[in-house]
Amino acid sequence: MAHFTTRIELYNANLGDYIRLHKEMEMEKFSRIVVGDKGIKCKLPTGEYDKAGNFTIDDVLECAKRASVKVGKRYSVLVTEANSRIWFQLEAVKTK
Repeated sequence: MAHFTTRIELYNANLGDYIRLHKEMEMEKFSRIVVGDKGIKCKLPTGEYDKAGNFTIDDVLECAKRASVKVGKRYSVLVTEANSRIWFQLEAVKTK
């Protein structure tokens, strides 16, 4: 199973635009959470998403574009296939 990190920049956007983007990306099966080696779930920075599955990088780009255009702002998208990832000081997801 492949993992992809996708970064979307909305131009001249406000918080509400990013909230809408988050919802649209969720509809396209993207997540704003990554899971570390020890099972710790962390939030990705605003505008960054994870998608895992049997997809090509082109499939992921098309999904991200389909979600982004619905926000109604000019946007750019960068998709990277993640063979390995490491991060520092991402906020842990609080469990209830």
